[in-house]
Amino acid sequence: MTRTFLFLLVFASILTYSQEDLLKDIDTIKTNKTTQPAFKALQIVTGQSTKLSAKNEWYIVVAHRFGDISKGFKDFFGLDDASTKLGVIYGATDGLSFSLSRETLMKTFEAGAKYRLVEQSENFPVDIVGYNVIAINTELDKDNYPHLKFSDRLSYLTQALISRRFNDRFSLQVTPSYVHKNLYEPTVEDKNQFLTGIGGRYKISKRVSINAEYFVNFDNHSFYKNPLSIGVDIETGGHVFQLLFTNSQVNSDIGYLTNATGKWGKGQVFFGFNLYRVF
Repeated sequence: MTRTFLFLLVFASILTYSQEDLLKDIDTIKTNKTTQPAFKALQIVTGQSTKLSAKNEWYIVVAHRFGDISKGFKDFFGLDDASTKLGVIYGATDGLSFSLSRETLMKTFEAGAKYRLVEQSENFPVDIVGYNVIAINTELDKDNYPHLKFSDRLSYLTQALISRRFNDRFSLQVTPSYVHKNLYEPTVEDKNQFLTGIGGRYKISKRVSINAEYFVNFDNHSFYKNPLSIGVDIETGGHVFQLLFTNSQVNSDIGYLTNATGKWGKGQVFFGFNLYRVF
């Protein structure tokens, strides 16, 4: 698995340096910010960053998580058990975007709104962005839940994304979060969950950065784990490519935060990637 990761990293790096004529748009700021954005990608790893799409920009999102690599050749290091999320994001304004996605795990649809509240500038130390999501779990059926209602399929996420770009290389973000689930299993999780995340980005070259994030769930039972993820951002012409390892196989925002099952100490992690294409 390590060889596969290194191959993908080298391959993507080659693509990076072969597209210099296309890379100029990556560093162009379409807003009137007095500082560069804290993050180049819309996600730090799986969690959201304070970056928003510009006005009238469309993003196509493809996110993929393979299975547990600790199972080895039995599941071919996770390649036999994968989850995929497909989505679109539209920038209504420079400070407001809307998203829609669908993930294979739990057959979950998510609709989200992301909006800038405050910009980092010479007069204010941080960016503050709001993020709200409503999710629909279409995998639930009445065979298992005879009294199932449509409202039982719904769950909600509210986040405040607070980031600061300290210099050209280092950015940090704190993410207080609240999740509400209409249908939940009380023996393994709570109906209302409060989390706080911390994530950062450190740029190691012109087009490559190392990212990491960790969320603490203050209301979680012992069954689910706190999500911890490490990734690499590779900026190429027209898109940002992210390679990552995480202990949460779920791609959806709410599922990632509240349904992590892997244990890093036992090697129960999932390899994956995020790909954003701008139009």
